[in-house]
Amino acid sequence: MKVVQINTVYGKGSTGKIVKQIRQECLTQGIENIAACRYREGEAAGDTLCVSTWLDCHAHNRLARYTHRAGFYSYFRTALFLRKLKKQKPDILHLHNLHGSYINIPLLFGYIRKHHVKVVWTFHDCWPFTGYCPYYGVYGCLEWKNGCKKCCRETGVLNRHSAERSLKQKRKLTEGTDLTIVTPSRWLADIVRQTFFSQMPVVTIPNGLDLEVFRPRESDFREKHGIPQDKFVVLGVAAVWEKRKGLDDFIELAGRLDHDTYQIVLVGTSETVDRMLPQDIISIHRTEDQIGLAKIYSASDVFVNPTKDEVLGMVNIEANACGIPVVTYRSGGSQECINENSGIVVDCDDVDALERAVARIRDTHPFSKEDCISCASRYDARRQFRRYVDLYNDIQNASDNTI
Repeated sequence: MKVVQINTVYGKGSTGKIVKQIRQECLTQGIENIAACRYREGEAAGDTLCVSTWLDCHAHNRLARYTHRAGFYSYFRTALFLRKLKKQKPDILHLHNLHGSYINIPLLFGYIRKHHVKVVWTFHDCWPFTGYCPYYGVYGCLEWKNGCKKCCRETGVLNRHSAERSLKQKRKLTEGTDLTIVTPSRWLADIVRQTFFSQMPVVTIPNGLDLEVFRPRESDFREKHGIPQDKFVVLGVAAVWEKRKGLDDFIELAGRLDHDTYQIVLVGTSETVDRMLPQDIISIHRTEDQIGLAKIYSASDVFVNPTKDEVLGMVNIEANACGIPVVTYRSGGSQECINENSGIVVDCDDVDALERAVARIRDTHPFSKEDCISCASRYDARRQFRRYVDLYNDIQNASDNTI
């Protein structure tokens, strides 16, 4: 059996690492697995296929920025890539993110229908069933239920009604395909069943975590940053801090907590974010590596994730795996990552409840390190990525039985 995965990136970023780990698990199980990404960069400079080039992706991105039509350009580069794909003759095509301004989805799905290719599509966000929004909750918009006819984000003449047009095309393109959808959370699976994908099989496979990396570790983080041992460290981590990730609520929380008792640490910030933060927040732009991040988790007392729109919430799992409890909003799949023994879930945008939960954990210590680690153990990477291998085998065996 041969599987080809297609994603924006390979070996970096959350989705790129997932593609790499699935590929490694497949190779371990004797399944040929080839990864394809937008262009050669980092680990993708090795034995991966490239869909496009940096210049073509840049042009695609510029056009999509003005027309909100990501995924409908890069015609010639996609046509060349599909020639390579035809030579590979994959039994299963595994799609990941298609909206990174690098591939023409009408051409791609035309190839899929013409050659009767079996497809697995992992929805890492909501883009496949919206006009162009990877996340819609932060906008309070449910127009995808109505065909995105009244998009709350469209402005200007060029993109007027583009969301509605894009969504109609996505629906038409995926009709008649042998498609199995994978979602990282039950929350997203329930949403998908309310869309035009409702008649297609939906499987939930959470993203996996390397528990050899994320575990309680000896850490000198407090000493390096002059944090007294008796101070209660409140940690927040995000790849990009923005409103969707709850940056505004973290800033408000910082103004409420006693500075002599609590120390807030934010990881994943930037110079732009720094200008928005109170001076007493410790800002970490980037960590040395994942082990360095695990050391920061291990030196903290509670992890706060005020995300307002999240498919799963891997940072919650990382925190639990390092032995610290989580406080998160009831938004998307973020609440699925923890249980009653490893953290507290509060209503979205309720900073009062957020503050009370942090204070409760400091005052009563209701969650043990062992229970937090046990909760995270459900997301062991090998276990989760082996489920993809099982899914491939099930799809292939079903195909063999129909011949």
